[in-house]
Amino acid sequence: MSPEVAATNTPGEDAELMRRVQKGDEAALGTLMERWEFPLKSFIGRIVLNVGEAEDLAQETFVRVWQQRDKYRPDAAFRPWIFAIAVNLSRNRLRWWRSRPEVALEEWSETANDAANGATTAENNERVAAIRTAIAALPTDLREAILLSEYERMSHAEIAVAVRATPKAVENRVARARERLRGVLARWA
Repeated sequence: MSPEVAATNTPGEDAELMRRVQKGDEAALGTLMERWEFPLKSFIGRIVLNVGEAEDLAQETFVRVWQQRDKYRPDAAFRPWIFAIAVNLSRNRLRWWRSRPEVALEEWSETANDAANGATTAENNERVAAIRTAIAALPTDLREAILLSEYERMSHAEIAVAVRATPKAVENRVARARERLRGVLARWA
């Protein structure tokens, strides 16, 4: 499912599906998985910088949705709730890998190929690589905030729910991330 299709889902549809999931409806979970698998994989991949791990963590996110279905509040927005689960799983995986220094970062990093974005020229490929590298170099809290803001188009309030921070803290993180990226990517401006 493309991000554009996921963006057309109405919050009411997702909330209704979650109400059905809370009643044990596995088909409703399947529908949510179809809707949210690609956006979650994309986001997680940009956080953990590993395609295989992103796929595993997206699946684990849906396992957690099923396991924690009773914790979902139907009056709350689904999107920040599911991204909060993905953020937590991603953070845990990054901590786990950082505690294993025998694995080289180069071996761990398998960033996704952005050829689908139309980057065909050498300069565009270089720009994409520079952006990917600059984002990967950000501290995790700034990386999460900028990715949710720019790639997932979430509001500061939604991001605050997903990363368990205040909207003001999210605003500051996004601003700091943009400032750092502007400095690193000044050549491409």
